[in-house]
Amino acid sequence: MNISIASDHRGIELKDKIKSIISSLGHNVNDCGPVNDKESVDYPDFAVKVANCISSGDSDRGILICGTGIGMSLAANKVKGVRAALCHNMLTIEMSRRHNDANILCLGNDIVDLNEIEKQIELWINTEFEGGRHERRVEKIMSLEK
Repeated sequence: MNISIASDHRGIELKDKIKSIISSLGHNVNDCGPVNDKESVDYPDFAVKVANCISSGDSDRGILICGTGIGMSLAANKVKGVRAALCHNMLTIEMSRRHNDANILCLGNDIVDLNEIEKQIELWINTEFEGGRHERRVEKIMSLEK
């Protein structure tokens, strides 16, 4: 699986940790920035990079990180074909995939439980979309783009 990842300046360290987790699970990582420094950047610039990777089909999934995850999720969901979900725990991570077929996981650097992050990333990558009645609902969400 190809997974694109980006953060703002507040999420760089978490981004690097998640990149290692993704690689250890055998997946390809596309780092969309920023570079490893503490210079302030604007999160929408990086959200759109990952969202465009999803929209174009260059990546299967994406992960975005900012202070709370809110800004990244708002920006990413403006791009056609994106279903970015802001998640805070194992339940929201699992349901974002199982029921909503989320293709971008948004995390808050200031909120995430670092003791759980490896399990959370593995759960998000390995959880399949259930389809069925949920497919109809996701199709309705996606039709709002038209």
